[in-house]
Amino acid sequence: MGVITDQIKHFLGNREFINVATCDFEGRPNVAPKFVLKIEGDSIYLVDYVIGKTFQNIKVNPKVSISTVNIDTLVGYQINGQVQIIDVGQQYDYLLEEFAQRQIQFSVKRIIEGVHRERKYSDFEVTFPEHVIVFKVDVQEVVEIIPTGELKRKKIDNVQ
Repeated sequence: MGVITDQIKHFLGNREFINVATCDFEGRPNVAPKFVLKIEGDSIYLVDYVIGKTFQNIKVNPKVSISTVNIDTLVGYQINGQVQIIDVGQQYDYLLEEFAQRQIQFSVKRIIEGVHRERKYSDFEVTFPEHVIVFKVDVQEVVEIIPTGELKRKKIDNVQ
């Protein structure tokens, strides 16, 4: 049994962005939003379209912490894991096709929400740079933060 529950997969699958924390080799922190591509098993695929400090940090320290909150339930999630960088090859090409579909879904969602809320966006279509990198986060621990302050930890065995 994995560490990412179906409830968490569903929640993350309905989000476009989540915050990813990294540290460089000297321990300087960095937190930046990344685009959620998909959740598969105990792996979360994120798209880095800025290719800046997060990417540099992961090259020297592949451990990350992801943070997000379900506003409906007020349950917070801290998701810790190790990153594999995917930026070339057949798997990368396949993930780029999935990313193109997610971009379309995101644009459609913005249009529908804009009409529903009578919100005006300067651009409905979402555009990202042509070159992006995919981070595959192999999740090693999930911490649920309950509104009462209780923590529920679920780790993969042999992970410190």
